[in-house]
Amino acid sequence: MNKDHWNNIYASKATDAVSWYQNVPAVSLDIINGLPLEKSSPIIDIGGGASNLVDHLVKSRFSDITVLDIAENALAVSKKRLGDAANSVHWIASDITQAHFKPEQFKLWHDRAVFHFLTKAEDRQAYIEQLNQALDADGVALIATFALDGPEKCSGLEIVRYSPELLSKTLGDKFELIKSNKENHQTPAGNQQAFVYCLFKKRNIRLK
Repeated sequence: MNKDHWNNIYASKATDAVSWYQNVPAVSLDIINGLPLEKSSPIIDIGGGASNLVDHLVKSRFSDITVLDIAENALAVSKKRLGDAANSVHWIASDITQAHFKPEQFKLWHDRAVFHFLTKAEDRQAYIEQLNQALDADGVALIATFALDGPEKCSGLEIVRYSPELLSKTLGDKFELIKSNKENHQTPAGNQQAFVYCLFKKRNIRLK
């Protein structure tokens, strides 16, 4: 991941002008609201720097929220937007492949549009190892990427497109695909982008 690239994006563009902007992250929220999570359940949003998801999680009274992003500028956007509520959120400025987590730290791992930027096999493997180590034994991971009919690039960078089956195969046999949803995301410029959302749990562990 290119830290300078992403910091420059958030320094030079309005948050609501970038192609991935969502005023309301409806698909993510619908899936999250359907999960058997306690309000104290530890949640992490990977690449959620300037995303509005954290606002909705705070309003829903989740009390253990972490937002990780490689770009400090993106995190600064959300901190300013949240005001005093930002003090209740854990903020991590780091490349996900190099971050440090406690074992089984999170009940929910959310990632909209980070994993598809990992075009190198070693970076994908590092991400998967982080996910496996940091996700609780009965936790779930919600990962959204460009679908097979989605864009081939984003923000000038190459990406990898996925179907639910391909994403499941990529994550490997430690994770079981529970469900998937398709989204046609409309960018601020009016273009359509096909996303696929996939919910996984650790294999052989039953949801409570």
